[in-house]
Amino acid sequence: MILALIAALLLGVLSGTITGLFPGIHINLVAFFLLAISASLSSFFPPIALAVFIASLSITHIFIDFIPTIFLGAPDEDTSLSILPGHEMLINGQGYEAVILSVLGALIGIILLIPLIPFFIYLLPIIYPYIQRVIPIILIIIILVMIFFEKGINKKILTLIIIILSGFLGFASLNLNLKDPLLPLLTGLFGASSLITSIAKKQTLPTQQITNLKTIFKDSKSYSFLKSISASLIASPICSFLPSLGSSQASAIGSYVIGELDRKEFLILIGIVNTLVMSLSFITLYSIGKSRTGSAVAINKLISSITQTDIFLITLAIILSAIIAFFISIIIAKYFSKIITRISYTKLSVFILILLTLITIIFSNITGLIIFITSTALGIFTILTGIKRTSLMGCLLIPTIILYLI
Repeated sequence: MILALIAALLLGVLSGTITGLFPGIHINLVAFFLLAISASLSSFFPPIALAVFIASLSITHIFIDFIPTIFLGAPDEDTSLSILPGHEMLINGQGYEAVILSVLGALIGIILLIPLIPFFIYLLPIIYPYIQRVIPIILIIIILVMIFFEKGINKKILTLIIIILSGFLGFASLNLNLKDPLLPLLTGLFGASSLITSIAKKQTLPTQQITNLKTIFKDSKSYSFLKSISASLIASPICSFLPSLGSSQASAIGSYVIGELDRKEFLILIGIVNTLVMSLSFITLYSIGKSRTGSAVAINKLISSITQTDIFLITLAIILSAIIAFFISIIIAKYFSKIITRISYTKLSVFILILLTLITIIFSNITGLIIFITSTALGIFTILTGIKRTSLMGCLLIPTIILYLI
């Protein structure tokens, strides 16, 4: 049993590293593939070992996925917002530091998980029904705040237009019965739009600075971590158990509630939120029986009734895989930093853009390609008008509001 759990943990870390490095391969794809062949695997691994594999895979994927997101501009639904400050730091020769700050945030998220577990197990079942009722009101307030903080009446109007357009696009995408509607939607809004802008400007990358952890800690202001942690603690717990609210929405909500965050603070925030939302979704599955993420859904189907021992082993797997993934991320990011300047960034951007287009066609067919082109155009429009690209999160906020109101 112990050997099976250790093997599951290590295989999960290895698989998460592979899926994290390749754009378009989502953790849900691997989790549900495992679920499909679980019957044949049951003679070799008990259900809890398969659950440990999924948990380790999911957490590792989150850490590693920041590397292609920042260096290649190829996000998934959870890391889409990290392109914004990450790309700016990459252009300034700080791509490595951007990855380190993101994975450092992810590790902080795992640390924050531990004190939140008792709250989720004992208090969440009591307050859950009440929280559900106020979610649409909170999201409407967030949208109003997004508009209010833009300077000047013209920018406020443009922000409102972008939120409405992205919201309409998001609602349409989510109701077209596509296999993976968020892939073309978020890839276009945040990934392809940045790549096309870089190609048009013929941007070149400077030598990437390899900054050690001590220097990053020394250069960071103490409040950078405190503001990021505070913002994550406001939004992550809610988004971890309510459907249609994910890491990107949590990051946007947290940043607007806590106040303006600089690039480094925002990257730390996204790292914290991603691991915290994913980890808490497993705890939520145990406490109120709600499967918030695809990984939690897969575990729920593997183990119909999760015990206290099961959730302890899953939590232990989360912590151990996070520690291993943190160091793997540092090693791979250092390698990426050294080789990326040897390649023409314009040619690389064109290649990644073609790759994202092909991935979109494969996973979301021609309809997905239309969404991809439309969302890319809206993303470029947002960049050219100088409106904060967090306004594009209307693509998920508005459909969520509609979901809770109807």
